[in-house]
Amino acid sequence: MMYVLIGILLVAVYAVFTYNRFVAFTARTKESWSDIDVQLKRRYDLIPNLVNTVKGYAAHESGTLEKVVAARNAAMSAQTIADKTKAEGELSNTLKSIFALSENYPDLKANTNFLELQRELSDTENKIQAARRFYNGTVLELNTAVASFPSNIIANMFKFVKSEFFALDEEAAKKPVEVKF
Repeated sequence: MMYVLIGILLVAVYAVFTYNRFVAFTARTKESWSDIDVQLKRRYDLIPNLVNTVKGYAAHESGTLEKVVAARNAAMSAQTIADKTKAEGELSNTLKSIFALSENYPDLKANTNFLELQRELSDTENKIQAARRFYNGTVLELNTAVASFPSNIIANMFKFVKSEFFALDEEAAKKPVEVKF
């Protein structure tokens, strides 16, 4: 009888420990997503300034500028991680096209405001990548725990589910930047 009680106690302790691990994994995943979200918002805030700066030097490149604004709006309105992944890939490509345009406009390329915005966007891209790596690491921990036996029993009992990774849209990232002069 004593061994049965000890066995039940050990199972209960394991269940509580595993449940608390899932709670911690879920909280870390949400926290790391908020880090990504902060950096994405910072990038969204920089884009209108960049567009206005480029517009002053390359007014006849309005098609490229409109694509950047449309990509920014699509990224801002994306709700799911999959939609966000796709929209962010498109936004990155349109931003590359603006920087490629600057090669053809020496005055723009030398503009201190443009250079500062370019530096800030580059810094923000690096922070987004760092936040994405941290987020994907926490998602990996959560997903592994949700799928692994015997913790998957606790995950199913308490409805803990796998999260999506936030990866670059590989298809969009591989497309060459289209620049028209």
